[in-house]
Amino acid sequence: MSTDAPATAAPVSPPATTPIRPVQYGRGRRTLTRSAGYLTLVVVSAVTVFPFLWMIATSLRPSNTVFGGPLVPRTLTPDAYRRAWIQLDYPAHFWNSVYVTTATVVIVVVLATLGGYAFAKLQFAGRQVIYVVLLSTLMLPITAIIIPLFLEMRTLNLLNTRQGLILVYVGGALPFAMFLMRAFFETLPDELIQAARVDGAGEFRIFARVMLPLAAPGVATVVIFQFLSTWNEFLLAQTFISAPQYLPLQPVLFGVVGQHRTDWPLLTAALTMSVIPIIAVYVRMQRRFVAGLTLGAVKD
Repeated sequence: MSTDAPATAAPVSPPATTPIRPVQYGRGRRTLTRSAGYLTLVVVSAVTVFPFLWMIATSLRPSNTVFGGPLVPRTLTPDAYRRAWIQLDYPAHFWNSVYVTTATVVIVVVLATLGGYAFAKLQFAGRQVIYVVLLSTLMLPITAIIIPLFLEMRTLNLLNTRQGLILVYVGGALPFAMFLMRAFFETLPDELIQAARVDGAGEFRIFARVMLPLAAPGVATVVIFQFLSTWNEFLLAQTFISAPQYLPLQPVLFGVVGQHRTDWPLLTAALTMSVIPIIAVYVRMQRRFVAGLTLGAVKD
């Protein structure tokens, strides 16, 4: 008698399933956000650059097509630049602006770096009181002190002089520049100063050879801010200087604006030439300027 062995069933494998890929919501959202950011930057850049392009186009178009002609002039003429150079005595006033602005920037940078280093790294009696007194001058609007300044300048026989205007600019700009440089020097480690003192270096040598090169972004920031504000300043120059041979550029350009009629090609040609030094300074120092603005944004 024989018995058949029961057959063993083969293992049944589960049905194959196709893996489901997650929907790439994150990547699409990042792409959409980045595209929106680029579009916003393009619009803002176009709105910002349009007045500059309009100024250049107006300086090259005939006078009778400034407001009645097309946006892009059909005919271009450099006659406005020639007239601005001759009629406004542009070279003389341009030199006055260069002289006053350069002297102001140099004096402010020297005094602000020295003062900022002293307030940040040196210990001396009355340091905090002096610093607060200097900062308190920032709360005074220029229109509130312009009459006392005028009387003081007249007493010192500094009216109608470029030296007097430079002193006024330096006095008005120094507190903020010193405040900015003190903030930069405070970010630098004190161990560098202590190591230099151990090596026998004096305070001025430590400042010039060790700390000042490290504060180059702050110096560039002060240079650009001060150059821009001094070059474009109008009110003080118009108040303290009445002699035409000493006038800087901005009051002369304002004089082109007439009560009933303005020569727009002449004015825009002079303005186009006046912005060239600002662009040159910024392009030359833009890397250090951006580094100075972003310093301290990232903490260790």
